[in-house]
Amino acid sequence: MAKRFHQPREDAEFDFILGMSSDPVLAYFTGTWPKAIEPCREMDLVVGGIAEEYMGRLTVVRTDITRCPAATKRYEVTGAPSYVLLKEGEAVAHGAGPMTVAEVRQFLDGHL
Repeated sequence: MAKRFHQPREDAEFDFILGMSSDPVLAYFTGTWPKAIEPCREMDLVVGGIAEEYMGRLTVVRTDITRCPAATKRYEVTGAPSYVLLKEGEAVAHGAGPMTVAEVRQFLDGHL
């Protein structure tokens, strides 16, 4: 099975993944503080399924806010889970909070 999503360890790796992707990128921002852990864990399953469903049309990057602070600031992410859809490095849509699979599809399909 292919890797469902990329998980950069630092901002430089995040930027490298963005630069290498010819597809739009869903940057899915997660957190490790107590109030973020459970919602982010639930969204890992949803976003993982979306990554498989949209494979070949979308690159998914699971981004830990504490490991990628520059990306977090650049895309004005203030909480977790949060989502930024990027085309050619530019944010075209923002979302936040837990979402169902249908809600994530709707979020993406309006911009892909």
